[in-house]
Amino acid sequence: MNSYLVESYVARSPAALEVSRERARKTAKLGAAVLYVRSTYIPGDEVALHLFEAPSIEALEEAGRRAALDFERIVEAVDSTTSETKEGAR
Repeated sequence: MNSYLVESYVARSPAALEVSRERARKTAKLGAAVLYVRSTYIPGDEVALHLFEAPSIEALEEAGRRAALDFERIVEAVDSTTSETKEGAR
């Protein structure tokens, strides 16, 4: 299963952020094999980054549309741990 970041613009308000998070959770409920992992909010840029696991970008896009999740783009994400990063730097 691949990981994807969904980039959403969210107004700087607790209510708007909670709506975005709820729609991200709903995306997982409406998507076949779509798993919501977490959200990160960057208040200075008014951006929420929602991390998902999904079989494809297309499956995630469709589930996001059905859940009314506003997003600017979806990109594949590759996670690395601190130990992997340190080993790669040697």
